[in-house]
Amino acid sequence: MPDWSYHPLKKIALSKMEAKNSRQFIHHSMRTIAAIPGGKHLIEFLGHNRTNPLLKQQVNGTHFNSPIGLSSKLDPQLTGVTAFQELGFNFIEIGPIVVKKPAVQLPPQWHDQHISFSHTEEKVLLKNVLKLVITKNIRIPLFARFDENLSKQELYTCITQLTPYVEGFFLYSDQIAQLDLDIGATLYQIVSVDSAKTIRQVPAIVRGFVIDAPITATKDHYSEHSNAFPLLQQAVQELKKSFPDYPIVTRGGVESPSQALCLKEYGTDLIMLSEGYVKTGPGLPKRIHERLLYEKEIHSSSQSWHWSFLFGLAILIGGLIAQYFALTTVILNYDENFIGLTHQQLNLINPQILAFMAHDRMSLAGTMISASILYMSLAYFGIRRQLHWAKVTFHSAAITGFLGILLFIGYGYFDWLHGLFWLLLLPLYALSWRESKTANRSPQSWHDTNDRIWMRGVYGQLLFVMLGFLLLAGGVVISFIGITKVFVSTDISFLCMPVEMLQSISDMLIPVIAHDRAGFGSALISVGILVLCLSLWGFRAGERWLWFTYAFGALPAFLAGIGTHFAIGYTAFIHLLPLYFLVVIYLLGLVVSYPYLMQQPEKN
Repeated sequence: MPDWSYHPLKKIALSKMEAKNSRQFIHHSMRTIAAIPGGKHLIEFLGHNRTNPLLKQQVNGTHFNSPIGLSSKLDPQLTGVTAFQELGFNFIEIGPIVVKKPAVQLPPQWHDQHISFSHTEEKVLLKNVLKLVITKNIRIPLFARFDENLSKQELYTCITQLTPYVEGFFLYSDQIAQLDLDIGATLYQIVSVDSAKTIRQVPAIVRGFVIDAPITATKDHYSEHSNAFPLLQQAVQELKKSFPDYPIVTRGGVESPSQALCLKEYGTDLIMLSEGYVKTGPGLPKRIHERLLYEKEIHSSSQSWHWSFLFGLAILIGGLIAQYFALTTVILNYDENFIGLTHQQLNLINPQILAFMAHDRMSLAGTMISASILYMSLAYFGIRRQLHWAKVTFHSAAITGFLGILLFIGYGYFDWLHGLFWLLLLPLYALSWRESKTANRSPQSWHDTNDRIWMRGVYGQLLFVMLGFLLLAGGVVISFIGITKVFVSTDISFLCMPVEMLQSISDMLIPVIAHDRAGFGSALISVGILVLCLSLWGFRAGERWLWFTYAFGALPAFLAGIGTHFAIGYTAFIHLLPLYFLVVIYLLGLVVSYPYLMQQPEKN
């Protein structure tokens, strides 16, 4: 669940549910999606959470793809572990683990913008943990946290049975004191922010520390301290000063990428997200990764991009040619030969026929010009910077566009000019594919706060994701109509002729009209893919080019679509309503996202 869907859903529904119910709803939903065929690919498509290899690190002999993990406080019942590993987390804490089921286990509550945990909080049985680690496909490291009331025998039982499956254990100091020196497991001592200042020596079997974020406690409940981060940061600093060679893991206290970066700079090795993940949104791990990458100041030479740009330029030229014909003769000589009538004869029979065909061809031309702007922007601002997501977006849309030729061939009419254009584009695309093969960089971002501008950006992203999805769906619908019944009811009303009468004019007239519809639908599918993927994967603070790409890229399609309808008098409100709706989303998206996409980093 990306931030652009999480925050609206949270405001509308999740915040009105019991904390446990909303947690179970999200976890079960994610787990179900991850389990179905193609579900993991869907999660990756929506979030693009692949971790950059530059973030890899090793702690106590264990390899981590990134330093960001998840605290057990958010999933004590293990309902979401299999899904969380798909959402940018690279290790997970499990616990508190008990051997016997407690008599009382109270779920958390959402109170005053904080998660309130009971002192008799939920715990997980050892047998359930073993069932998870043995039967499920867990690909990331796991850590086990034990309940502080376990007996010595229970401690040994848990450690013995879990050692083959987890990378380390989080224990309290009095639990560690009960263990032998040859325990044969990697142990981390749990410390509070207060005790971090006073620790001067630790048992030889301890290999690192876990610092829990400070809490505010009442008689029945506790929650994370409102000033948790600075206290946690100070504790890390104190502990690192006393034990510089010991790895440090923090739990909670982080709500933004800037706080995670600060903890890393002070010596934290691994960071477990807790309440901040719920407040900030599921995109927090990805945002932290991008901020950490930006800090590394990765510089590399630009990727070759010229053939990709020329591919977009060729589509622009093709769109302008199609626009010229739509504004002049509408149909060409080979169209007339196929139909068996000249455009003058068609005009005498029913002038609305040519007007209708012009509106389809003009819409196709505008869509092609919009697509060309998106392709050229992706080539220069994405592929040139070696961004993997830009390469995937470019080629997904281009391949879909090429396959669109099958739509109108299947209806029985082959447009030779369209086929020639397809053949001219093919070598340009092959060269574009070749030059972009090495574009595999992950995106970076300097933006690291949860300010109001960022939240506006989340809603701006939602609007453009909606726009891309609706364009894609509209292209599918138009293509389907083009290869089936060809006309909708408002088309027949505009033409003032039933389908049977059109068929009687010429058996070949409807296939020509159908091929225009299918071609327009295919082009719209490509544009929908471009807008959708740009919005899913490229939406970051300061990406000014993206705002201008939206602003200027959509104009040709919208102007052609609306303008040609009014020019020919085809102004049925119900027919144009979807287009009006798209324009509203487009304008709202530009306004809402402007501060975020135009924002620039402050100069030091």
